Amino acid sequence: GGQILRVSTALSCLLGLPLRVRRIRAGRSQPGLRPQHLSGLEIIRDLCEGKLEGGEIGSTEITFTPGKIKGGTHIADTKTAGSVCLLMQVAMPCVLFAASPSELHLKGGTNAEMAPQIDYTVMVFKPIVEKFNFIFNCDIKKRGYYPQGGGEVVVQMSPVKELSPINLTERGTVTKIYGRAFVAGALPIKLAKDMSAAAVRCIRKEIRDLYINIQPVREPDDQAFGTGSGIIVVAETSTGCLLAGSSLGKRGKNADKVGIEAAEILLRNLKHGGTVDDSLQDQLIIFMALAKGVSRVKSGPITLHTQTAIHFAEQLTKAKFTVTKSEEEDPSKDTYIIECQGMGMINPHL
Repeated sequence: GGQILRVSTALSCLLGLPLRVRRIRAGRSQPGLRPQHLSGLEIIRDLCEGKLEGGEIGSTEITFTPGKIKGGTHIADTKTAGSVCLLMQVAMPCVLFAASPSELHLKGGTNAEMAPQIDYTVMVFKPIVEKFNFIFNCDIKKRGYYPQGGGEVVVQMSPVKELSPINLTERGTVTKIYGRAFVAGALPIKLAKDMSAAAVRCIRKEIRDLYINIQPVREPDDQAFGTGSGIIVVAETSTGCLLAGSSLGKRGKNADKVGIEAAEILLRNLKHGGTVDDSLQDQLIIFMALAKGVSRVKSGPITLHTQTAIHFAEQLTKAKFTVTKSEEEDPSKDTYIIECQGMGMINPHL
């Protein structure tokens, strides 16, 4: 699948290990590389002046030989609604260990199905992943939606000597709930208001005493390409944890349903008692593997994406993961501790 490709290519680039991947997306209706996967491979190739064979749409086998990670300005354009967030996922670990600062211009879909929305990346992923002791800047130049894409995000990042481990084991209590419901293009603001109101009503049933602020917004026409809608709702806790639920609108899908879907995902993530939601869980694995020292994250049930990321991180690095059922005061909660003894990757260029 695409995720195996992303994790293994990033690690191949970082560790200087040549890589061959076969049977890429072999079980899918459109097997092989899609534009988003290919753009991800190409940006990694360009970042490290590597060699890529089999790099074309529909290819089910690639060979990648990495070179030295050099930083600088790089452009990746899916030319479709392929997710810019997934491009960021593959490139970010690599540019952290580059020789100089990087600026990545990522073009495609900013709010796409089957991928984190850019709002999630900025509101949840960014503040948490920066606990590994690096910072990045993510500037949303233009939003782009299915089917044309046309969005652009610019990510700026300086390299680090090494990553610090993280300890996310205390959930704390939910202190605020906020978010944004958006429409763009031909859609009326009323849709955003309906999504927001439906999400608030849904959360209210479970959490009565908190003020919930979900802003309905219409994306400015010069900052959005095409027509799209969606919502993200974030819960912040007393210990600084961020958990979210999000959903995208599509033709024929009732606005209330979009809002309720996002609210239900958030509530489900709050119920398990973990410090991260299902979407963040697997995105932290590669950073835990690269960090120096022991990282610990308390999560809900381990997703297949997380199991996959752990498997490939262990295969390619010297990191060691253990997943144990959390010995909670409350045995009804389905929580786990993901612990990782990181490999302690050192940036050779600094």
